[in-house]
Amino acid sequence: MRITVIGAGSTYTPELVEGFSDREDLLNLDEFVLYDIDHERLQIVGGLASRILKKRGFHGKLIFSENLEEAVTGASAVLIQLRVGGQITRLKDETLPNPFGLIGQETTGPGGFFKALRTVPVLIDIADTVRRLAGPDCWIIDFTNPVGIETRALLDAGHKAIGLCNVGIGFQRHIAKIYGVDPDLVRLDHAGLNHLTWIRSVLVDGQEKLDELLATTDPDVQDLFPVAQACCQTLHAIPSYYLHYFYETDHELARQLGGEHRAQRVIEIEHELLEMYKDPALDHKPALLEERGGAYYSTAAAALTVSLLTGDGAHHYINTRNNGTLPGLPDEAVVEVPALVDMDGPHPVKIMPLAKEMLGLVQNITAYEELTIEAALSGDPVIAKRALIANPLVRQWDKVDSCFDSMVQANAPLLPRFAGCCCDD
Repeated sequence: MRITVIGAGSTYTPELVEGFSDREDLLNLDEFVLYDIDHERLQIVGGLASRILKKRGFHGKLIFSENLEEAVTGASAVLIQLRVGGQITRLKDETLPNPFGLIGQETTGPGGFFKALRTVPVLIDIADTVRRLAGPDCWIIDFTNPVGIETRALLDAGHKAIGLCNVGIGFQRHIAKIYGVDPDLVRLDHAGLNHLTWIRSVLVDGQEKLDELLATTDPDVQDLFPVAQACCQTLHAIPSYYLHYFYETDHELARQLGGEHRAQRVIEIEHELLEMYKDPALDHKPALLEERGGAYYSTAAAALTVSLLTGDGAHHYINTRNNGTLPGLPDEAVVEVPALVDMDGPHPVKIMPLAKEMLGLVQNITAYEELTIEAALSGDPVIAKRALIANPLVRQWDKVDSCFDSMVQANAPLLPRFAGCCCDD
């Protein structure tokens, strides 16, 4: 069995390697392939990966590759974790919208929109190569943001794909620690779109705990809430932390206008991590990686891969076609829901319909996502601006028009489909 990681120069990769080494016997893993176009990063990250696997007694073969066709040929599963243009593009996504009075963020608003424009065409090209050389039965597991948009683009193109985010498993693990139980005893009614989900039920060993959590005054428990506790109580739900961009927009914009941007700190952390990874004595993931973000990604990715390739039917939080799971959304929409996963893919479990205030926002963003994919593949600036009009974090025409032109120019080398659509004054 061969598993390939696309974008293996990511600083996340050592954690991912640990996750798969823990499940080597379950997968009968013969080859673990790390692919990246950045030679230096691949050697640095791959070097640490090699030391980790040696320490853990990995019996398979670790392969480094800078040739996509070589890397995916014969793969049983391909995990994709891309950032087209690197962290500098994230910094642009977070800062360029601010002068127009708009939220800067890498997965939502205009920043997330441009990340999708840069990424969708690249992702589809990679997936086409996977299908040609690994075959139509090879699973593509997408951890590339915006996950919902990227996964829908893959599915619309006929690929065997599933989207993965660490938000659901992060909440599950946090709540398990609060109650001192095994994470498998925690079940969440976690539903919506990627980075736009709400938890409407929390079962701990079969007992409902949501009301107890919402009423708590314990500061450690209140860390669950990404917005004011009173807002969570009004919604009778725990929103994902990305919803604070929608529920506390003015507060977040003021923070950003004050110069607070996550991207700059991530760039610093990545530099520190890569320096650490060069140390030939390091044979485990450093503690600093936890500050990078993406907690439990390796656990989620490796466990999901095991389910898809062995059919164990385990419980996961994934992104897949709606197909009636959430009433009020098109079947072809990609939703983030709990599911049991086997070799046929995800089988969403029964969950509650979305409340009206949740459904309205999800319907709005679903329309935005459809237009975004269409814009990314066509390079049509009119469709792109319609997508931004549909996005509730943008919507105002004067901001749509000026912000779009500015961000196209800043991203021009990575947006060949939009070449010539905007000109400098």
